[in-house]
Amino acid sequence: MYLYETHLHTSEGSACGEVPGDAYIDFMKNRGFTGMIVTDHFFNGNCAVDRSLPWSEKVKLYSAGFHAAKEAAKGKDFDVLFGIEFNFNGDEFLIYGLDEQWLLNNEDIMVLDRRGVYKKVHEAGGIMVHAHPFRERNYLVDIKLTVDICDAIEVYNASNTDNQNALAYKYAQQLDLPMIAGSDIHYFHEKPMGGVWLPERVNDTKDFAKAVIEGKAVPVQVKDGKFTPVKDLPEQTDPEEYPSFPVLIT
Repeated sequence: MYLYETHLHTSEGSACGEVPGDAYIDFMKNRGFTGMIVTDHFFNGNCAVDRSLPWSEKVKLYSAGFHAAKEAAKGKDFDVLFGIEFNFNGDEFLIYGLDEQWLLNNEDIMVLDRRGVYKKVHEAGGIMVHAHPFRERNYLVDIKLTVDICDAIEVYNASNTDNQNALAYKYAQQLDLPMIAGSDIHYFHEKPMGGVWLPERVNDTKDFAKAVIEGKAVPVQVKDGKFTPVKDLPEQTDPEEYPSFPVLIT
């Protein structure tokens, strides 16, 4: 099985990222990862890019962390793939299967609603995964669920509480959707991480998206050098409490 980090932020693309893309390679390899997907916050999220710049320049700067990581991974038997974390109104989605050129060609995604973006992503062969759907933070006021634009659910996010992850796990079960896990990593640490096992290596995020939709991705927790399928962790799959935030179906 091959282990992939699915949710990672660089300092080039994310304002909250503390690690440049090229510094992640050895860190991830030493923790058993085969590859990683760079999913920096897009322009409608906590992005590091100046929003006043022309679109093409913004996309170039946004992609800089990915390109730095990919260059640094050459000759190290480590895969670096391109992804996006897209924010609507507090609800965020991980987009896989697209590339920098698609962003250059689709400036209108900034003015489309959830279903409009989903349609364009699907037309291009990509998928949208609801990231940390039951997250509660002081910068959020509610939980927004859009059941008809989810291709999969991030059921284990290493930056979430156990109960928030367990709620996401039950949600994915109820919708009968594929599941992924990720670290949502912003800086080096020794805390638990997340990722997915795949039966084969992937060349790009189109391959990754296909593996997720086909149910080949196994969400795992990475903790103390051990790799445990999320399904085998009761604290991550059996919620003990309802959300304290109001839940809106959008």
